[in-house]
Amino acid sequence: MTHLIPFAMSITYQVNPPITASHFIDILQRSTLGERRPLHDIAAMEQMFSHGNVYVGAYEGVKLVGLARVMTDFVFTSYLSDLAVDEAYQNQGIGKQLIREVQKAIPKAKIILLAAPAAEGYYPKIGMQHHEHCYTLAPGEELM
Repeated sequence: MTHLIPFAMSITYQVNPPITASHFIDILQRSTLGERRPLHDIAAMEQMFSHGNVYVGAYEGVKLVGLARVMTDFVFTSYLSDLAVDEAYQNQGIGKQLIREVQKAIPKAKIILLAAPAAEGYYPKIGMQHHEHCYTLAPGEELM
């Protein structure tokens, strides 16, 4: 059972912290994102981690409690591919602050994301705009 952490904690944020693929996997496991990532495929996870070019970590002391992983060109577009907050630390504003820190790190680029099913109601609540014109093409699918 997950215990709740008191709101009065001291969380710090760091852009491009010194983390590894194993830290990335660990925070995904402690968040709800682990359910939708290939955590069992270490090579794939390491490749995912190595191709992000902006990371923002949320820390309580030295413990990583949240992470935003972004792929960006720094001037036009940024894809927020992972917004992971340890389940014990959720509902305390950490995810929202991670997004703010991403904005500070890449102020010219628009932030784009695909919401996990459980988070679809979260993003409009914090002020992000819904965009109905998103399309995907999964591996193995072909264009007509």
